[in-house]
Amino acid sequence: MTTITRAVTTAQHPPSPAGVPPRPRPVPGRVGLVDRIALRVGVALVAWSRRPRLLDDRAERERRAQLKRSTALRERQWQRRALLLLPPR
Repeated sequence: MTTITRAVTTAQHPPSPAGVPPRPRPVPGRVGLVDRIALRVGVALVAWSRRPRLLDDRAERERRAQLKRSTALRERQWQRRALLLLPPR
């Protein structure tokens, strides 16, 4: 003889007795001091890790200065050539 058992679902579960009040839900307490400190340290670490990193060494400054000088020279040459193309007055 084979018997088939079914799992009892909430729809089939017998109701609780009327005289028993429902359990009160636990009231969330305040966050402890250690948790607040840990949160602040974590936020500070995230902010610190996302800071802009300035990789400003001597070679980089020299490269930027050279680029600025070459750009200025190129613009002066372009402006001179443009003025030389104008008809004489």
